[in-house]
Amino acid sequence: MSVFILRRLLQSLFVLLAVSIVVFFAVYTVGDPLELLVSPSASQAEREALIARLGLDLPIWQQYGSFFWRMLHGDLGISFVHGIPASSLILSRFPATLELVLVAMFLTCTIGIPLGMVAGLHREQRLGRGILAGSVLGFSLPNFWQGMVLILLFAVWLGWLPASGRGPTVTVLGVPLSLFSSEGWSHIILPAVNLAIANIALILRMTAAGVSEAMHQDYVKFARAKGINPNRIVYRHILRNIMIPVITVIGIEFGTLIAYSTITETVFSWPGMGKLLIDSVYQLDRPVIVAYVMLVTLLFVLINLVVDILYAVLDPRVQLTEQSH
Repeated sequence: MSVFILRRLLQSLFVLLAVSIVVFFAVYTVGDPLELLVSPSASQAEREALIARLGLDLPIWQQYGSFFWRMLHGDLGISFVHGIPASSLILSRFPATLELVLVAMFLTCTIGIPLGMVAGLHREQRLGRGILAGSVLGFSLPNFWQGMVLILLFAVWLGWLPASGRGPTVTVLGVPLSLFSSEGWSHIILPAVNLAIANIALILRMTAAGVSEAMHQDYVKFARAKGINPNRIVYRHILRNIMIPVITVIGIEFGTLIAYSTITETVFSWPGMGKLLIDSVYQLDRPVIVAYVMLVTLLFVLINLVVDILYAVLDPRVQLTEQSH
């Protein structure tokens, strides 16, 4: 087990190193942030002083070397625009993104799994076929388009919900959250629904496929032959057996939504990490862009590392397969 974990750790470190090289050189060789940071009326001396302060007068490989050394000490650079550590700026936006993703995943589970159960149990009937056909829209509709439709319908035409913003927040254990006020909920509903639609369709179809397959398994046939209550068969035998892959996908999608909620946050002006990334791209705030990608990569690496270790603990064949290669 220790060899398996060590190998995974080394692979994770190699991934982080490779991503840091690719992202840094891709970001720092595109555009000129000075055009946005320096006033047109600034003198040449002021311009050169800013270039030196930002370290842009050094060759690109020296800039990366400086960045890499600081990264080893937990410093991902200072934002060109805001003048504060990029990691602190990103983490300050993390609560807004986290609560948006939590509400979206709650909607995904409470809507997707029950509808998937119904579709799987009635797959050959009109109800099941209708649910599965409707789920195709969840994959087909562009995220930005459905967001604008939600704003047009519920904010402009009906006037039920606000079109943008986060609303008032309440500090809980030092973390500002908007889920503890009715106005905060009114602001989060539309972006959370927009973020959840595709995942609802995914979980719905996975659950339906799992239920449909489980219905023909021997343990279900045996339970029916024993005369067990059909509801008990569904909830105790079928649901418990199909939830393992569903929960795995839910966990992966949770990390994905945290990292890539940029479109939804931009459409609804939600002040999370995704909107910060888009704003930083427009402003050529290079340290924030690189720090965001590195933190997201670290998040995915940690999730995959934990999953790999859990698989190895639960199924020793994973280690044997690694050793055979």
